[in-house]
Amino acid sequence: MTSLDKPPLHGGIPVTSTVKWRFPAIHPEGQKFAAIAFGITLLMTILSKVFFWPLLGVTLWVAAFFRDPVRATPVGDDLIVSPADGLITMIERVPVPRELAGELGEAPMVRVSVFMSVFDVHINRSPIAGVVRQVVYISGKFLNADLDKASEENERQHFVVEGHDGRKVGFTQIAGLVARRIVAFAKIGDIVGAGQRVGLIRFGSRVDVFLPDGFVPQVALGQRAMAGETVLARLDGPAVSAIAQ
Repeated sequence: MTSLDKPPLHGGIPVTSTVKWRFPAIHPEGQKFAAIAFGITLLMTILSKVFFWPLLGVTLWVAAFFRDPVRATPVGDDLIVSPADGLITMIERVPVPRELAGELGEAPMVRVSVFMSVFDVHINRSPIAGVVRQVVYISGKFLNADLDKASEENERQHFVVEGHDGRKVGFTQIAGLVARRIVAFAKIGDIVGAGQRVGLIRFGSRVDVFLPDGFVPQVALGQRAMAGETVLARLDGPAVSAIAQ
């Protein structure tokens, strides 16, 4: 992170108490797509000016899809942060995917699912600090990522990160109806920080997080999560509830 992201400290306290808003950067993975969309816009505009505004809108959407905002990640070995932006659609105890059983064990675990629409930020981040112990890519279908069976039938990529305390957190990137590409930035053996970028999915998808024993969900169904910022679960934390309003 740059010095703009980390204000200087005095006695452990930030010198400044304000942060200026700024436009999110476009992730390098998306810059080529934005350039292609802009090139098509210019080409079609030469043929007919009627294409300019609709195609410019598409170009701006492509750029926005790959936006990569700076996030302030809560730090603590007792916290698991959300790896994805989106809607909390499922919280339930389920069998562990067979691909993760070797690292996480075979006992059922609480799974928290975050659904990303095509309007959400699609950069995925590590839910904890630690070492990447497993990365497994599996080809598959492109069903609606909001369906429960998508976790077993869709194209997906599993991660397992082992924290400093030995606890392991598994999470899975799942492709959706529109998504056609899952990208990993991290590989086995990499040391990652909580909230560090580890991958992305193009275009619309879901991320499942498998909580170790003792971690209690700190989100509710229907709540929106922010990758690297929202506390998804807390060790021995209180159960939470929410009211739709």
